[in-house]
Amino acid sequence: MPQLDAHTFAPQLIWLAITFIALYLLMAKVGLPRVGRIIARRRERIEGDIAKAGQLKSEAEAVIAAYERALAEAREEAQRTMRETIERLNAAAAERQSKLAGQLAAETTTAERRINEARTAALANLGEMAAEVARATAVKLTGAEIDPARARVAVDAVLRERG
Repeated sequence: MPQLDAHTFAPQLIWLAITFIALYLLMAKVGLPRVGRIIARRRERIEGDIAKAGQLKSEAEAVIAAYERALAEAREEAQRTMRETIERLNAAAAERQSKLAGQLAAETTTAERRINEARTAALANLGEMAAEVARATAVKLTGAEIDPARARVAVDAVLRERG
């Protein structure tokens, strides 16, 4: 093996130094600047992405805050509308109830008046019927005719005593 020959150590060391210096210069002048630029570009891209993410986060927070405000306003509007509708419906129901109460009172008054008229008419007819029944009974019992006015007076006296 030629590398282990002691006579060739000096030229091998010289070529080693030349090759090392050439590779070092090549890496220092070409390779490392390219790697540095790539790392710098990546760092800039990452920083840009972080800045963009922060901006998007703040925009999202602003949108969420606006959404929550709009939602709160919509809820408030819905509650106000519901209250107004309930109040309006309650007022309409109270008005209808008042009208119906008035109608019922009028109908009740009319019905009471008709009942009183019917009762008065029935009582007037009752007196006449009672007088007729009394006359018919007297005819059957005694066989004598009683004057209708006299029968009416007797029936009225009995009704006053009971009434």
